[in-house]
Amino acid sequence: DSRTGPLVGVSSSKANSIRRYSTPSVALFGLSAGVLVVFTIILVALVLFATEIVPVDITAIGVMVTLLLVQPVTEQLATWGLLEGPIYVLTEPGSDVSATAQGLSGFASTATITVLAMFILSAGVRRTGVIQILGSKVAAYTREDETKQLGATIGLVSPISGFINNTAAVAILLPMVTDLAQKGKTSPSKLLMPLSFASMFGGTLTLIGTSTNILASDITGRLGRELGIAYLDEFSMFEFTSLGIIVMVVGIAYLMTVGRWLTPARIKPAEDLTEEFEMAEYLTEVVVREDSPIIGQTVQNALQDTDFDVDLVQLIRGDDVFLEPLGPKVIQAGDVFAVRTDRDTLVELMDVDGLDLLPEVEVTEDELEAAESEAQNLVEVVIAPGSALVRETLASTNFRQRYDATVLALRRGEALIRDRMDRTQLRVGDTLLVQATADSIDRLNNNRNFIVAQEVQRPEYRESKIPVAVGLVAAVVGLAALTPIDIASAALAGSLGMVLTGCLKPTEIYDSVQWDVIFLLAGVIPLGIALEVTGGAALIADGIVALAPSLPPIVVLGLMYVVTALLTNVISNNASVVLMIPVAVEVATQLGANAFAFVLAVTFAASTAFMTPIGYQTNLFVYGPGGYRFTDYIRVGAPLQALFAVVTTLGIAFIWGLQPPA
Repeated sequence: DSRTGPLVGVSSSKANSIRRYSTPSVALFGLSAGVLVVFTIILVALVLFATEIVPVDITAIGVMVTLLLVQPVTEQLATWGLLEGPIYVLTEPGSDVSATAQGLSGFASTATITVLAMFILSAGVRRTGVIQILGSKVAAYTREDETKQLGATIGLVSPISGFINNTAAVAILLPMVTDLAQKGKTSPSKLLMPLSFASMFGGTLTLIGTSTNILASDITGRLGRELGIAYLDEFSMFEFTSLGIIVMVVGIAYLMTVGRWLTPARIKPAEDLTEEFEMAEYLTEVVVREDSPIIGQTVQNALQDTDFDVDLVQLIRGDDVFLEPLGPKVIQAGDVFAVRTDRDTLVELMDVDGLDLLPEVEVTEDELEAAESEAQNLVEVVIAPGSALVRETLASTNFRQRYDATVLALRRGEALIRDRMDRTQLRVGDTLLVQATADSIDRLNNNRNFIVAQEVQRPEYRESKIPVAVGLVAAVVGLAALTPIDIASAALAGSLGMVLTGCLKPTEIYDSVQWDVIFLLAGVIPLGIALEVTGGAALIADGIVALAPSLPPIVVLGLMYVVTALLTNVISNNASVVLMIPVAVEVATQLGANAFAFVLAVTFAASTAFMTPIGYQTNLFVYGPGGYRFTDYIRVGAPLQALFAVVTTLGIAFIWGLQPPA
């Protein structure tokens, strides 16, 4: 880092002084202009992160752009005499490094590059189907025993999350766990929240378990060089594995006992998805009368372009059953349509279009899957993070025509929406009950905008590549752990290996990356730099130390965990790491404590956010499929968060100690 030169080797107090008073004397309430600007940006960013008025990655890019503009804009204002002097937030005055280079450094950060490479590695493993094979073996073992199902779910996702990105692990295992619950006549709610939680504490096992760890490592190394703290360096691959194992064991014990009792069964066990989504009052069949005015018209012209809130789900003509696309079909007398609509609309539709209700017909999942007896036509589809459909509606995305699929119902948490769905803005975690042909479902399954929450037959799994893909991940871990090769280089080499060996096709690389996470990282990294450069981190640290002058370091360490955990449950885990690690290092420095211990407390707290569905992406993954309420996360997650606060604090103190290394 080229901007570390002036600070390396100087005392932390002198470094703090340099950072605090390097900006012009313009001040308010004793705060420098630079600190005021950065704190204002942080406050606005926190509000936007928490409310998600705009996507978090767009907020992060907005933060970066704002920081980039502060210096040149204030320089111009100072030239016009409107300011006493320019405001510096990304560089020291007179620094050899430009503010632009600092502001854009997030795109060149080893953390950003490593996370990108880990997405590709995870995709390579996923394409082989090895996780699905493990899942099928688990299903054969657990059968209808809920204890075995829960134990297998947690026991499978935890170790896997240590070596492939934990978000990817949940996305891969969610369909398997949903099917496990269905076949075992267990409420999926009892398994899906534990799946999310277990993936989080599994991610604490290694450096590559989560993007949070990778980002924390990068920030820690930079701060260590800047402040001249020799023992503060990037994390090694298994730097905190001992603590991760303790956290994982405690977490598993909690989820299997107290957590199991607290986790609600929001969705009743049901083999039939139409029953699960309570579709009895919204699905029926109608027949076209001989005198119907719509005979001879296409379905598109006759029914789909009306103002009625109705969806034609399938067409039954004699012994043939047709699914989407139904639009071009010409309507004949005697055609039977399965329709999704409410009773009032149905009566109106029958009068206008010459339709008769078929008596004593119950439209079930078996009925809806009659078109292709060997294939699954009815599935739950979850809106994935970063999906292009977020904040769009079914109408604005032209969902039915684009995907040749009909949405029968929408579940958001515990709420079910079964009418006027086309007007509902979609959110991450929304679960759609979709009927489509097997080919259309397969296309949805391959589309990064969705997660199909049931196992779908995937003949294109590259099972012959399983040893290669697993070997490449093992090689990345081994190279980073046992050789001088850094994790970014090893991960990039492994990603290239996935393509060269055929585990991934070149065109699949870009779809495998969660670009919203990459832009989030690139956008928030400069915020941490600005917090340090302006002295904002030191100022916050001053406040924390001043509030707890008589508290022993271990209590302050626990306080850092709690503050970070609460922050992470409201905003992005990566954003909380960027904000809190500089503060943690400053607090440790002022207390004369082990800065690495304080960094670990922040890292573990940011990696384990259990109390809200928005605190971590995996919580959003399971929010819809589990039918949870927002308060369920507090009910199950708060005791676990409190338990981890104690266990993590004591574990850090015992393993690393609170005194700086000699």
